[in-house]
Amino acid sequence: MSPKKSVRKSTIRFRKQANAIVSFIGSATQTMSDQHQSWAYEYGIIRLYREFEIMMLDALVGAINNNTKTISERTGISFPAHLTDEVCEYLIVGNGYFDFKGRDGLIKTLKNYVPSNHYLVRIVKKEKYKKPLENISLLRNLATHKSKLAKARAKEAIGQIRMPEAGVWLKNQQRLENMIILLKELAKEIHRSAPY
Repeated sequence: MSPKKSVRKSTIRFRKQANAIVSFIGSATQTMSDQHQSWAYEYGIIRLYREFEIMMLDALVGAINNNTKTISERTGISFPAHLTDEVCEYLIVGNGYFDFKGRDGLIKTLKNYVPSNHYLVRIVKKEKYKKPLENISLLRNLATHKSKLAKARAKEAIGQIRMPEAGVWLKNQQRLENMIILLKELAKEIHRSAPY
């Protein structure tokens, strides 16, 4: 029998990586020009999104790996009690990759594999995480693509008439750092709720 996927280890890893991003941003603001600081913040949001995506995929893999009844209940298909991490990940991403569109997209993705009352869904649905989960996706898209559509969606979500570059917006009022604080809280909640 293969060992169970540790969701808790993944949440710890995410928090360490989030702290490393904050440290990097702190160094950037002390030594770089204003323009370079904005670039550093754009790198920060891209990196934060990637680390969050990894944690959420690991959490979903762990939810299935630790209790296949969750996916059986959701799909109506009876799965064996012991599936490897690799099989669980394949059930989620197939030959593709894990991605979600904002908070609602993440909730929808989670509900494809676990019941609506599962701890992952309950935590992600909390109102206090709504803005950071929306903003992490929208601002990552703006930083990555810089398209008119990405800018329009970010403007709409943030409620601003004019939207600067993602890095400029994130560095003002410590927005990235505040987003990281809330996402680390989300990770702690998952850590406390996960059986492994």
